[in-house]
Amino acid sequence: MVPTEIYVDPEVVEYVKSSGQDYRLSTSCSGPIIIPVELKPAKTSDIKVKCGENTLFISRVQARYIDRVTMDMIYDPERGLNCSMYPDL
Repeated sequence: MVPTEIYVDPEVVEYVKSSGQDYRLSTSCSGPIIIPVELKPAKTSDIKVKCGENTLFISRVQARYIDRVTMDMIYDPERGLNCSMYPDL
């Protein structure tokens, strides 16, 4: 069951707004991850959160398990991922 409300930290909203691009919170081997939609396209089933002129899309799969979106979910190329799901990241 998808929660009725998912809280998005103001820092995440500001990050998406200032980036000038849309992002998607989806599933990775490392857990929930926020990456640009150019790398992981949005789906019609995603929950849409407006962040200024941009949008944060939240996967319905992830929405079942989270009630808050935080900065530590943003993909950090310095840290990388613990799997080969996104070999170009």
